[in-house]
Amino acid sequence: MFTDRLAAAAKSVQDQLNQSLEAIPGNLGEAMRHTTQGGKRLRAFLVLESAQLHGIPEKQALWPATAIEVMHAYSLVHDDLPCMDNDSLRRGRPTIHVKWDEATAVLAGDALQALAFELAAHPSCSADPMVRAELAHSLAAAAGGRGMVLGQAQDIAAETANTPLNLDAITGLQARKTGALFQ
Repeated sequence: MFTDRLAAAAKSVQDQLNQSLEAIPGNLGEAMRHTTQGGKRLRAFLVLESAQLHGIPEKQALWPATAIEVMHAYSLVHDDLPCMDNDSLRRGRPTIHVKWDEATAVLAGDALQALAFELAAHPSCSADPMVRAELAHSLAAAAGGRGMVLGQAQDIAAETANTPLNLDAITGLQARKTGALFQ
């Protein structure tokens, strides 16, 4: 049952993604479509299941569910870059900077991030503009400098430190005390 529901959610999200990306031309569109293929779509599934618990129709919940997956895809594109983890494969396929080039990867990641906000704020999410604004705001807060991006910065700091960092240093507690971690 769970696997069937997860697969159905993944298909719905992939269909929404395909529709959202079909009008983006050239290498940029190809790269965006390339990186948004596959995956379990567990994040989207959790959004859809949470929406169902609160009586929100799947047709509406599909937009923020897709936004979460697009934001995740953006983070993976940037994480794979040579200046970060320098991965050459993602889900068994060449990463964007390998298949195309670094500039295309940066631009595709940037475009995916913008698309995530576009999807979260889409009128089909809710007739109430305050609901859409809150979805976009929540996504920004979770993805930004106090969320996912901070986590990536902490990961890089831990990997590039001259000496092993303890948990306080990795989470920035020590850095706030000394001002030293990200200098």
